[in-house]
Amino acid sequence: MATISTPRYLLDQAKRRLTPTPVTIPGMGAIEKRLLDREWDQFPLAPAPAGSDLKPISGDGGLPVLGHMIEMFRGGPDFVLHTYRKYGPLHYVFSPVLPAVLALGPDATQAVFSNRNKDFSQRAWDPVIGPFFEGGLMLRDFDDHMFHRRIMQEAFTRSRLSGYVSHIDAVSSRVLANDWVANDKRFLFYPAIKELTLDIASVVFMGHEPGKDRELVTTVNRAFTTTTRAGNAIVRKPVPPLSWWRGIKARETLENYFNARIGDKRAGDASDMFSVLCRAEDEDGQRFTDEDIVSHMIFLMMAAHDTSTSTMTTMAYHLAANPEWQERCRDESARIGDGPLDFESLEKLETYDLVINECLRMVTPLPFNFRQAVRDTELLGYFIPAGTNVMTWPSINHRLEELWTEPDKFDPLRFAEPRNEHKQHRYAFAPFGGGAHKCIGMVFGQLEIKTVMHRLLRRYRLELPHPGYKPTYDYGGMPVPVDGMPIVLRPL
Repeated sequence: MATISTPRYLLDQAKRRLTPTPVTIPGMGAIEKRLLDREWDQFPLAPAPAGSDLKPISGDGGLPVLGHMIEMFRGGPDFVLHTYRKYGPLHYVFSPVLPAVLALGPDATQAVFSNRNKDFSQRAWDPVIGPFFEGGLMLRDFDDHMFHRRIMQEAFTRSRLSGYVSHIDAVSSRVLANDWVANDKRFLFYPAIKELTLDIASVVFMGHEPGKDRELVTTVNRAFTTTTRAGNAIVRKPVPPLSWWRGIKARETLENYFNARIGDKRAGDASDMFSVLCRAEDEDGQRFTDEDIVSHMIFLMMAAHDTSTSTMTTMAYHLAANPEWQERCRDESARIGDGPLDFESLEKLETYDLVINECLRMVTPLPFNFRQAVRDTELLGYFIPAGTNVMTWPSINHRLEELWTEPDKFDPLRFAEPRNEHKQHRYAFAPFGGGAHKCIGMVFGQLEIKTVMHRLLRRYRLELPHPGYKPTYDYGGMPVPVDGMPIVLRPL
C-alpha cells in the first residue's frame, strides 16, 4: 500500500475541535439549525488492514435519502467548516448522491493536491460533470494530463496573454458604454457580468468579431450556460426535459459548432484561443486531435467565464460596501488612464491584486475539489480504501482563525507586506487548486478581471442597494448570489 508523506500542521487545533465554533448560515432556518446541532450516529467507512497502525475513518449518513444536501446547498463552506471543527480533518459522508471522505484543513489539502504517489485520480468528477466536460484538462490524469497540459500551455504564454488583453478591453469597453445603464435603481450585477464574460470568451476563445454574429454568439453562449448548469441536476439521468438531458443536448450543440470550424482554424493564422489550440504542438511536434480540441474548448469556456464571473461579482459587492477600497482602486486606475491596456499596464494595478485575492478568499469560485483513490492508501494516518471519493474544500482553509486575522472581515492588506497571511501555510490560500492540476488559466483570469473592473471604475461609482445589504448564496455548484447581486451604478 502506498504511503503519502505529509507535513504536520504545527498550529494547535485540539481545543477548537473539542469545542466546535458555532456556525451561523445566512438565511438558515430552524430546520437547518437543528440539523447542524444534531449528533449523528457515527459509522466506520472501512476497517484498516490487519496489522497496520492506520486509523479507520468514521462518518454519518445525515437524513434518510437526502443525506446532508440541505446543509450543503444552504450553507456550503459554512457547513463544511462546522464539520471540520466538530470532527477534525477527515469525515466520511454517506451521501446518496456522491459519498465521499471530506478531507479538510490545509494539511489534508496539501496531501491530496500534491498527490506524490499518484494515489488520487480526477475521475471522481465523472458523476458530477463527466458527460458534459469529458476530455477537459481537469478530467485527465497523470501522464495523459501532463501531455495535454504541455500542448495547451502554448495558449497561455505571456505573449499570447498579452494579445488577449486588447480583445478583452475592446469587448468590455463596448458593453459598459452601451449596455450598462447607470441610474438610481438596482442593477443586477451577476447576470450582467455573466453575459459580459461570455461575450469576452466568444471573442478571445472563439474568434468572433466584437459586436457581430449576435445570433450565433447567443446560441453558443446559451449552450455553454445550459451545459454548466446541468452539473447541478438532482436527477442525473438523460430524462427529457430535465436539466441533465438538456446539458447533454447542449454539449452536442457545442461539439457540432467546434467541429465545423476546426479545418478553417488550423489553416488560418488567427490569434484566438481556438485557433492557437488547433495549431499548438509540444517540443516533439505532437498536436491535439480534433476530438481533443473540441473537448478542451468546451471545458476552457466553462472554466474561464464562470470563475471570472464569480470573482467580479464578489468584487463589486465588497468595493460597494468598502468605498475606501473602491477609491484606492480608482486612484490607481487614474494613473493608467483611459488609453489602451496591455499586460504591462495591468501589472501596475497592484491594489487590484490585493482586492482580487481577498475576494477569492472570501467567496472562492470553486470551493471544493474531487479526487478518487485508485488504490488502498492513507491520508493523515487514516485508511482510505481503493475507489473512495475524496472531497477537499480549500475554501474553508480561507476561513480559519488559526491562519487569518478576523477571517470574516474584508481586509485586502492581509495579502501585503509585512502581514502575508496567505503564507502561513502552503495551502492557506488555494483558490486555483494546487499540484499538477493547478489552474492553467489563473493569469488569464486575473488579467480579465483587472481589465473589466478598471473600465467599470473609470465610469461608475458602485453603491449598495441599501445600508447593511449582504448577499446570500446558492451553493448547489459554484456560489451564486440568489438575488442576482443588486448594485447601484452612479456615473462619475
